[in-house]
Amino acid sequence: MRTAGNGVVAKRGGLSAVAGVRAAGVACGLKKNGRPDLALVVADEPATVAATFTQNLVQAAPVLISKRHLRGRRFSALVLNSGNANACTGRQGLRDAEEMAREVARLLGRPMGEVFVASTGVIGRRLEMGAVRAGIGEAVRRLSATGGGKAAQAILTTDTGRKEAAVAFPIGRRSVTVAGRAKGAGMIAPRMATMLAVIATDAAVSARTLQRALGRAVAQSFNCITVDGDTSTNDMVLCFATGAAGAPAIRSGTPVLGVLQAALDAVCLALAKMIARDGEGATKLAEVRIQGGRSAREARLAAEAVATSPLVKTTLFGQDINWGRIMAALGRSGAHFDPTRVDLFVDEVPVVRRGESLGEEAEAAANRRLRRREFTLIAGLHAGRASARMWTTDLSEEYVRINAGYRS
Repeated sequence: MRTAGNGVVAKRGGLSAVAGVRAAGVACGLKKNGRPDLALVVADEPATVAATFTQNLVQAAPVLISKRHLRGRRFSALVLNSGNANACTGRQGLRDAEEMAREVARLLGRPMGEVFVASTGVIGRRLEMGAVRAGIGEAVRRLSATGGGKAAQAILTTDTGRKEAAVAFPIGRRSVTVAGRAKGAGMIAPRMATMLAVIATDAAVSARTLQRALGRAVAQSFNCITVDGDTSTNDMVLCFATGAAGAPAIRSGTPVLGVLQAALDAVCLALAKMIARDGEGATKLAEVRIQGGRSAREARLAAEAVATSPLVKTTLFGQDINWGRIMAALGRSGAHFDPTRVDLFVDEVPVVRRGESLGEEAEAAANRRLRRREFTLIAGLHAGRASARMWTTDLSEEYVRINAGYRS
């Protein structure tokens, strides 16, 4: 992963790279294939915490419980399960999510309000709580400072592999780490996705400051990716700060807060791009870049319209720059611009100048870029100075196959 300046550098590992964190991943039988399906992440000492959640009106029981616990601004543990979303399960679903938190709290000797819950999987089915309780007990017994990788594996659904990132930066003579892991490959949309992300830092920072920093990082990472335009019921990005690095506390308005922000930005963007790159059935990852928007809002509207268009996405899969679909998406986005001034590029290859085709040779050159695994679609609107960017995937037959048989 590429990282920002300010002394922020990439390092190996995910959550296991952060001081004061233990984790475990186990199989408790929620998945039919017998793969790991329950993860536990624990702070050795109570930590400060921040989180963002799905913007879907239909919210799963664990989201509701975790939102409630976030009010206390203290973190001891996060228990996550895959294979079952515990969404649309009524009052029993809420009781089950509460029981997950209560059981973890009991076994760790921590307050229940400091235990967060997350679930991912099929919607509308109740959890097998006997299996979950057994899994929690096993996970507590297996907690380890090196267990982050197993925890990352346990939360995957249609993902093809685990997603982890870590960076470090100095505060005085101490080295501080920000690291995280995520899951997600389908139901990925700009207002959060079927994704769960857990980020930890061994910096010392207040919950209020951490919440503001996380919100900024999520806005330009997890909320800038799309695979299929669907927003899930279960999404959560949780970040906690252990302070275990022993560095001075990071305070609002100080230069070192900007360094922490850069580190959070780098980890969130790396994880978000891993999710998009691993999109269900995806063979391409495209950055959609809008330049010259009239306002930041309109630039974002234009980027989102192009990135979420099924016709644009199938064009990418077909490796044929049917640029009229991009123009049409821009035109319906709600952004204001003069169509006769629009320029379109694939990477640095121009395809459209002032709203008109540059011809077959230009399109052939662009098509060669579309054969790559990753590329950039650039639209110059010439309506102002605002810009925006998003990351999207192509849409293939494999996406339909995966989702047609998801419950079987």
